[in-house]
This record gives sequence, structure tokens and C-alpha cells, in this order.
Amino acid sequence: MQHKVIDAQDVVIRFAGDSGDGMQLTGTLFADASALYGNEISTFPDYPAEIRAPQGTVSGVSGFQVHVGSVEVNTPGDLCDVLVAMNPAALKANAKWAKATATIIVDADAFDEKGLEKAGFKTDDPIRELQIEDRNIILAPITSLTKESLKDSGLDNKAIVRSKNMFTLGMCYFMFNRPMEYTFEYLERKFRKKPQLIETNKKVLKDGFNYASNIHAIANTYTIKPAQQEKGLYRNINGNQATAWGLLAAAEKSGRPLFCGSYPITPATAILEELAIHKELGAKTLQCEDEIAGICTSIGAAYAGAFAVTTTSGPGLSLKSEALGLAMITELPLVIVDVQRSGPSTGIPTKTEQTDLNQALYGRNGECPIMVMAAHSPSHCFDAAFYAGKFAMEHMMPVILLTEGFLGNGSEPWRIPSMKDYPAIVPPIITECEGAYKPYVRDEVRFARKWALPGTPGLEHRVGGLEKSPEGVISSDPLNHEMMVAARAEKVARAANFIPELKVIGEESGETLLVGWGGTFGHLYSAVKELQGAGKSVSLAHFDYINPLPKNTAEVFSKFKNILVCELNSGQFANYLRALHPQFEYKQCNKVQGQPFMVKDILDAVNEL
Repeated sequence: MQHKVIDAQDVVIRFAGDSGDGMQLTGTLFADASALYGNEISTFPDYPAEIRAPQGTVSGVSGFQVHVGSVEVNTPGDLCDVLVAMNPAALKANAKWAKATATIIVDADAFDEKGLEKAGFKTDDPIRELQIEDRNIILAPITSLTKESLKDSGLDNKAIVRSKNMFTLGMCYFMFNRPMEYTFEYLERKFRKKPQLIETNKKVLKDGFNYASNIHAIANTYTIKPAQQEKGLYRNINGNQATAWGLLAAAEKSGRPLFCGSYPITPATAILEELAIHKELGAKTLQCEDEIAGICTSIGAAYAGAFAVTTTSGPGLSLKSEALGLAMITELPLVIVDVQRSGPSTGIPTKTEQTDLNQALYGRNGECPIMVMAAHSPSHCFDAAFYAGKFAMEHMMPVILLTEGFLGNGSEPWRIPSMKDYPAIVPPIITECEGAYKPYVRDEVRFARKWALPGTPGLEHRVGGLEKSPEGVISSDPLNHEMMVAARAEKVARAANFIPELKVIGEESGETLLVGWGGTFGHLYSAVKELQGAGKSVSLAHFDYINPLPKNTAEVFSKFKNILVCELNSGQFANYLRALHPQFEYKQCNKVQGQPFMVKDILDAVNEL
């Protein structure tokens, strides 16, 4: 068989196996190597929802998809060019994601009678049963070859078998001409205190590479050239890490120490973990006993003068709702990060959705409007977190930042910015005043009150959940209450004067406007580019600011015949738009499956119009 080296613009690889097979690490290392090589990448880790599903079953399959390109990459890809399946369950769960032309690499050692039975196959021929005979199937005895590679390593059998993911990674490095140096550097950092593991992992990685180069089943290999990118220093970053760094940047720019009081919850925990690493930057973190304690300690820190943050996911946002009202009525700066997941209740905790929008907008008692923002990509989480902090501190109010599991766990290249390019954050801290201090007297621009830190002579005051007068005195006067309710709502509304206008990608008028928010951006953008390339009149308006909306929203909408709102819920943003701008008709494209959109979903919805 003649070997061909194909110059590809982009490829999609999906790694899948049991939770203990190391597929998340394998995918991450492949993605990191590609990013450091200079490729555009987008990743999608797909974790099992059960904490410890029975080994070898479909419910325990863990996946990691990475889209690598020499051209612009905005999504992890719909279907994969290469599927790595480490056991029968992984093949059964993921065969549907393989293109008709895909190469499928399987660990032949796992495809025994017991493995097939656990995966729920009815015959001893899973390839025929799944109707994938036309794919290029590579049956490689990966476990056996890993044992042979490390038989003299001194490792025990369990540790040797655990190394099979590195053998598989070596095979993929051969297929896609990936350099191994970056992974060697990772191993040297990871196991610097265990030199034996450095050498064994390097050996099995190289042996996997050499095995792939010597078998004839891999007819073609691929090269993906580095992408043409703006000059600068880049790194691969996931959304949770970017969120944490954006919060740290806001603290630095404001001169306020960062405090994060949180309770661990999937998929938001990594933000708390990342902030805890950076004590040298003045960050203080507190892992609390529950969600309520998390937000209440943060409110206390805000009162004391810190840039206060709390992080959570949907169920935790429910628990924080009463304290959110306290932060709002006391008018203290607080950022609440909600990394959305499938609900309701515990739902499918490792899967992604956009189903917390209504809760973010309305999920509190009384008249309690809160500013709501959304991040649209893993790297954009940095900017979104930074500006959430800026609005919270300068406008003296809580701000909810919505991200998603798809963004928090997914990664992409990020050009590391210079902080001199970011605006100053100037909290309205007051150190003295003439006459008696009135804590709820506002400035005329932002309608924000002053931030008087405890212990400042002459600025003593009380805060709390009971309604106050502008002088800070507890009041149940009906007219005062109505005035304060209106003032707090006006403050949120006035934030519209400080947010960017809504931009349209494509023509500013035409047949169809796609509308989205949050992490659907990459799929919508890719669909719009494809549709525009086919000569269709389609543009995109994507919302990073939800409450308040950009001031030119109605003007943008008025220039299109069709408005198609695409979101990973049953229509929450569409209904919100109907309430605020009822003069327009909104069509919907919705998906509530715990999975992100595929570009094909969007294309089909537009073509139906």
C-alpha cells in the first residue's frame, strides 16, 4: 500500500475510553502539542455524568474531541476524522460521531467476549453491528504492545496498563505529524520527582509512534501547517482558567484585593482551584461548607472593601438566590460566576446547557434586577470576567456572569494580552465627606452609591436586607420603598450607557439574522460563514450583555426579515426578547440534550426558513 502525506486544512480527532483510560489527558496533550506548534484548536471534553459508572459500560465512557487547523477554528467540529476507542463501550457510544471517511483506532485486546457483553453488543462483531464496515478500522493490540514496551521498566502491571493512553497518543502523533518535544517537556515537569516515570512514558510514546509508522493499515498521514495568527505570545487556555485570570486582572486594575468564597460544584470548581493557586497576587479563597456560606462570606468581604467573587453552577445559583437579593439591596459589588450545566435539580452535571438564563434574570424574591453578562468562548471568559468585575465595582452592584460547561472545560489558543491595554477600574471609594454620611445617595452618571469601607472615621453606616432610606435608616415608608426599588432598577438600566453597541457579523441588513448568546458563538459564526459562502443573506448578532441589552438592539433587529434565536434551552432568550422588544417576530432553534450545537443544526434551521 502506497503511503500518502496529505496536507489538511483541519482535522477532528475524538479520543474515547473508560474514565480510567486517560482519554482526557491524551486529548489535552494532543491539543497542547498542536497549540504550541501553532495550530488553531478548539476542544470539547465530554465527561461521563456518573461518578463511578461500572467499568466497560457505555455510561462510563469519557470522551475528548479536538479540532486542529491551519485555518480559523471556532468549534470542536461536528464529526471526527479519527476516532480512538479504547474499549467496546467507547466504540458503541462514539461511532455515530465518526465521518463516513473516518479512521477508527480500537484496542483489539479490549474486544473480548466480556468487554462486548458489558458494552451491550448483541453479537461478536461490533463493527458490523454498528454498520461501520466502510470506515478504515485499525485493530491494534494496544494493551499487549504497551505491556511489551514496558516489560523491563520495573513498573507493576497496573501502572503498565495505565500507560496505554501514551501508546495511543504516539500513534496519533505519527498520523498527524505532531512533534513529541512538547509532550516530553510536560512529562519532565510532571514527573520531575519520579525520573523513572519520565523515561517509561517517553518510551511508550515513542513505541506507539514507531508502531504506527510500521503497520500498513495507516495508509495516509496528515500535516496541518501552523495558522497565520496575529503576532504575540500565545497559550492554550480553558474557560475556567481564563475566568479566574480575568477576575485576578480586575482585582489588579482596581487595587482591591480579591476574595472568593465558594463551594465546589461541577463544572465550576476549577475557578476556585485556580484562584487558590495565586496567593502571591493577593487572592484569598475560602472553600465554604455550602453555597449559601460561599456567597455570604463574599458579601461580607465586599462590605469590608474586597473585590468579592463567588462561583457556582445552576443548583448552587438557586441556593444563593436569597443572598443575591441581599447583595442587591445593600448595593455591594459582587461577581457571581455561573458555569451552567444540564438541569433541573442535579440533572446531568457534566453536560452543558444554557438553561439558567431565566434564573439569572428573575430568580429572586421582590423587585431585584441584576446585571447579567455572558462569555462566548473559552478565551473570552477572561474579558467577560474582567468587565464583570469592572461593572460590579464601578456601579456598586452584583453582576452575574454566565459561562457554560462547554466553555469552562473547553480550550483554545489565547493571545496573552498586555494589561496596559485594559481600562482602569475606579471603585467609588469615599474616605471623607462634609456633614453626615448618607450611604444611599447616588452619583448622577452611574446612579451608584459610594463605597465607604468599615473603620473610616465619620463614615459609619449600617447595611442589611431591610429597606433603607437614602440616609441609611431602616424604613418601611411606602413611597421611600417605591423610590428605592426604582433607583436600584435605574442603576442596572444605566449600565447600558457603558456597554458596547451590538455588532453585526455580515451585512447590516438582509434576509435572516441569527441571534445567540454565550457559548453558541463559535457554531453560529461557523454556520454564518458557510451560509454566506453559499450566497445566502445571513448575518449574526451575538449578545455578551443580556441585562441590560445593548441600546441599539431594536435598530439592529429592524433591518432583517427573519430573526432566528438559537440557544441551548427551550427558548428563554427568545422569550426575554419578546418581552422587551415585542414589535419583532422571533423564530427559534433550540437544543436541550446536554450537548453543544452542531453547525449542521444551525444550517438546517436556516434552510428551513
